[in-house]
Amino acid sequence: MEAKNYKSFWDNKASTKTGAFIAVDGSASEDVARLTGAYTARQVACALALEPADRVLELGCGVGRIGRELAPGVAHWEGADISANMLGVARERLAGFANVGFTELRRSRLEGLASGRFSKAYCVAVFIHMDKEDFLLYLEELARVLEPGGLLFFDTWNLAHAVGWRRFALEVGQYRDADPSQRKDVARNQFSTPEEVRIFLEHCGFELLQMYTDSPWVQSVAMKRGGARDAAAERARLARDAGRIAYTPLWTELFDAMIRVTGEGLHPQAMIDALGDDSRGEEIAMFRVWYRELWRHNEAHWGPLPAALG
Repeated sequence: MEAKNYKSFWDNKASTKTGAFIAVDGSASEDVARLTGAYTARQVACALALEPADRVLELGCGVGRIGRELAPGVAHWEGADISANMLGVARERLAGFANVGFTELRRSRLEGLASGRFSKAYCVAVFIHMDKEDFLLYLEELARVLEPGGLLFFDTWNLAHAVGWRRFALEVGQYRDADPSQRKDVARNQFSTPEEVRIFLEHCGFELLQMYTDSPWVQSVAMKRGGARDAAAERARLARDAGRIAYTPLWTELFDAMIRVTGEGLHPQAMIDALGDDSRGEEIAMFRVWYRELWRHNEAHWGPLPAALG
């Protein structure tokens, strides 16, 4: 059945636990979710300078991939998602924490969440699936639920980066010969530029503190206007910690290779060759596990999983 809106689209994707994991990171593996979740949680924690007293909101929490890693270190973690099925998996994965809550969204508003309730908020790999109007509406809502001076970290596909453009070209290719009478997928991948993100933040009541753009992602850290937080000090901190927040050149290289394998017909052995040297960086081990699960789901096309991926 055709998905008519975000809720039906993501509930359909997450109709099973396996489907929910695949929709979140392309695998059906708890191991991959823990690895990628820990990597992203470190980026979030550093970008937002998370502290034990923080009340933190994640917009588009999915299966709690990131929240499971962050919840132990904050006063309260709230996962908001438009999919009841995704939230069901997240509740199961975070069942051992007493300091978490969940909010099911019904439209592009954070209904049920009080104004000024949170000190920090983040949104990872979510705005990439929204029409621009909803991207803006959610930024407005995030400004509402953050306290003055509250910090926000989020990302979106970077159309201005060469690898981001290559990912966009794959999206375009799906519609080159599409039936013009049919609407494009409601939650298809969407792409932005750094300047567009700056404009959105300006109009939604945020002050941009830092933007990392040297990867397929635009990663932004912003502050809600009106608080006592020292913007200059925050900018200095974010510049100093860029290496722990921004995607590295190695991450971009490996992600580019995955795009070429999955979308452009590069032989999958090329990805194994790229993952052979752990000394190059921590991303190697993470991508190896990620790629192993990707291959496992494509054995009918690529052949049996190689021993090198185990």
